[in-house]
Amino acid sequence: MNTMNSQRVNEIIAANGADRMNSLAILEDVQREYNFLPRAAIEQVAKELHMPLGHVYQLATFFKAFSLSPKGEHQCKVCLGTACHVKGGALILETLEKELKIKVGSTTVDGKVSLEGVRCLGACALAPIVVVDNQPHGQMTADAAVRMVKEATAPKGAAAPAPVPAPKPAAKVPVRGVDLSAVPPRG
Repeated sequence: MNTMNSQRVNEIIAANGADRMNSLAILEDVQREYNFLPRAAIEQVAKELHMPLGHVYQLATFFKAFSLSPKGEHQCKVCLGTACHVKGGALILETLEKELKIKVGSTTVDGKVSLEGVRCLGACALAPIVVVDNQPHGQMTADAAVRMVKEATAPKGAAAPAPVPAPKPAAKVPVRGVDLSAVPPRG
């Protein structure tokens, strides 16, 4: 994890024009640099942009994309929107919590993985969806999600884990007399 470097924060501010109109872009770049928004960086952004500190904190806490605490080297997000929940998203999240020995919203002790539950990723036809390091994976199972996270966190050059198998076909479930499994998938 990077230590906060005030010179680097000044470079980010300058690269974005040192204008308060660009405060969100500056915070995004700071987060990209440090994997979270360090308090000292938020204070520096407020000072350099001549903005009240409370306003910068308001931006940092309003937008879900920002984090005030360090995130893991790898991000794992499990969709809990309606379609994903119905198709097992909650079970996937529970399994990952047990496997990683953390609760949702936390990071593993070694700083490798952060686990989040998110509302809807907008790809309900692929439910349930798990996103690992910004790569979405649809029609996941709990076991496949665990293998995928292990694969993402395996040391480079380590023996490759067993491949993630394709998900099983959905069971035929009649909905108001219509067999939806006969409908070809989109896309």
